[in-house]
This record gives sequence, structure tokens and C-alpha cells, in this order.
Amino acid sequence: MQLFALGINHHTAPLAVREQVAFDPLRLSLALNELLRAKPVREAAILSTCNRTELYCAAESSDAPAEWLAEYHSLPTSQVKPYLYTHPQRDAVRHMFRVASGLDSMVLGEPQILGQMKQACRAAEEAGTMGTLLGKLFQRTFAVAKEVRSTTAIGANIVSMAAAAVHLSERIFERVSEQKVLFIGAGEMIELCAAHFAGAKPARLTVANRTPERAAILAERFGGDTLRLDEVADRLAEYDIVVSCTASPLPIVGLGMVERALKVRRHRPMVMVDLALPRDIEEEVGKLDDIFLYTLDDLGEIIESGLESRQAAVVEAEAIIDNRVANFLQWMDAREAVPTIRALRDSAERMRRHELEHALKRLASGEDAGAILDALSHRLTNKLLHGPTQALNQTEGEERAELQHLVSRLYHLHRDN
Repeated sequence: MQLFALGINHHTAPLAVREQVAFDPLRLSLALNELLRAKPVREAAILSTCNRTELYCAAESSDAPAEWLAEYHSLPTSQVKPYLYTHPQRDAVRHMFRVASGLDSMVLGEPQILGQMKQACRAAEEAGTMGTLLGKLFQRTFAVAKEVRSTTAIGANIVSMAAAAVHLSERIFERVSEQKVLFIGAGEMIELCAAHFAGAKPARLTVANRTPERAAILAERFGGDTLRLDEVADRLAEYDIVVSCTASPLPIVGLGMVERALKVRRHRPMVMVDLALPRDIEEEVGKLDDIFLYTLDDLGEIIESGLESRQAAVVEAEAIIDNRVANFLQWMDAREAVPTIRALRDSAERMRRHELEHALKRLASGEDAGAILDALSHRLTNKLLHGPTQALNQTEGEERAELQHLVSRLYHLHRDN
């Protein structure tokens, strides 16, 4: 049984491909159980974010999980395979450590990915697909990420997705303070964006969400108001900047909706930022005049601005990770020897009990205690050494030489004594 990490991310696949293999958070438990039922996979966890979809598995090979990923999303394997990476054992451990530490993120050092990995871990635990091996790996992963963030400057000077959204808006509108901003969704990413936009003091800040209570809480925090999600189509024209990030499997903002809004606005420009995966805003919207549509992939060049100052920290972080990978693999190797160690101890314990019972019977019959203890020690020694002695006597040539070397190591023997 080996560890595997496989999937696609922003390095290997464009947004159009990534959104096709994203998992609905509400169906994640069902997906995990389906994976274990349908394929020879012993343990599994799924990480699905706006920039990556990854499967972490304990399995005989990576072929079955890779095929399942395509099958689950009703895609031909040939359509997914060109973008898919697979990391076995050592590389899988290193990859998970790097992801959790923010070294593999679009925003180098960003902290959100650690929380997302913890959510993936909890989802697997709740689904019953998290075993001892993956469970230990996730705990080590979180510990390594904490060490990297607390001992290096990997998280310094981060230009986040939220900050980049404000920066993009400022490219079109000189002052965000004169614009009206609509947020669609009320999750963590929208909360971060709202905090950044609120800092620019927009003329109006509105939150629309499927759950009105969550929208109200977020709006109140930043001095804004709310809309029902079904009101967005009729009220869209009122807003200059729209930022959307929901978990909807289908677009929230369609082409016709935006065309109608532009007519009402008399073609005053609108900035639309789509941070969702799958996308919340139909791709065709970006082709309209007066619409400036930015997706996750478009934010890449903005977030590069804080990269150079963190490169030295990357070297330190990679050194920490390499060391911790070696430690985890040592634990895995030791774990494989546990059944043998347990069997060896059980065998010795049976011998001990047998000889003790024999000695107690002799003591009960009135025999000399000293003689009984002497006999006990001799009989126990002979039984414990019978196996290795017999193996040495029954082998010859290179096999005997190798066995002699192993026995010398096991019992710390020195031939010159």
C-alpha cells in the first residue's frame, strides 16, 4: 500500500479545465465513499479549491483514482490526463507539505490553503475514508505548515486575491470611493474581498447571498446593505463593481442579465471579478463592450508583485520540508515493521509463560529454588536462541555470511571477543 497525491492545479490546467473537475462541498462525503467502493483504494481525502483539485490516497497504484476522477465528472480520461500530475510516496508527502505551507499556491505563502486542507481532512474523517496512514500524514502536514509559517517569512508582504481585486478595479475606476460594489456570496473569499474594498470606502457596499442571514451579518460588519439573490438580475445595473464567489454549480450571472444592465447604465463600464470555481459569471460576458471581466487566472500577474521579497523564505521553507519528509518516511518504514515486532514479542512471551508455569510447578513440589531458577534461565535462553542458531546451521555460503552479519547486528556481537 502506497501514498499518492494526484490532481490538477493552476500550474497545469487552465480555469476552463479546473472547473470541470471541481467537487461540490455538499456531495464530498458521497464522492469519497464512492471512490472507496468503486476502486481498490484503502484511504482517501479530496481537496477542491478554486486553484486545485487533488486526491490524497492510500492505494496499490494511482491508476484507479485517476480513472475515477474522470469518471466521476463524466469526462473522458484522455481529456483530464494531459493536465494530471501524480506524486507517489515521498513526492506525495513533500507535495502535501508544500501545499499546506503555501509554497504551491498562486499567491505564494497565502494562509487560506491550510484551512482548506483542514476542511478536506475533516470531510474525510466524517465520511469514514480517513485511515491511520492518511490521518498521520495530515497531522504531520499541519505541523510542518505551522513550523514553516512561524520560523520563516513566507507569509510576509502577501498580495492576496482580495487585494488584487481592488487593484484591478482601480485600473478602471480611478477612485473606488466613488463606486458601488456588489458582492455575490458570503463565504471566506467574499469576506476577505469585502474587507479590502471597505478599506477603500466605496460609495455603497452590498451583499447578495442565497442565505439572507449570512448576507446580513457580513453587510452589517462593513456598513453595507443586502439583496436577495433573486433580486440581482433586476438591480445589477446599480453597481459599478461586482465580485462573485459562490459554490453554485451553474453561473449566477448570465450574458442576458449583463446585457440588460449595460443598457440601463447607458454603457458606463462595469468591473466584474469572478473568484468562483466553477465560474459564477458566464464566460461570454467578458466579450461585451464596457465589461471588464477578471477570473482567477487573470489575477496571477497582480499577485507577483510581492514575490521577490519572499524568495529567501522559500529556500528556508524547502529545507524544513525536506527534513520533515525524511522523518515521516522513517515513521512509515518503522510502521511496516510493527507486525513483525509484535509477533516476535508474542512468541517470546509464550515461551516465558510456559517456562514460568513449569518452574512454579517444581517449586510447589518442594524442589530447590536455586536449581529451579538456574534451569529456568537455561531453558529460556535455549528456546530464545533456537531459531537464529538453527538458521545459521542450516545455511551456507553467501546466505550464511549475510545471516551472520545480521545476527551480529541484532545481538551486538563482536567476533574478536
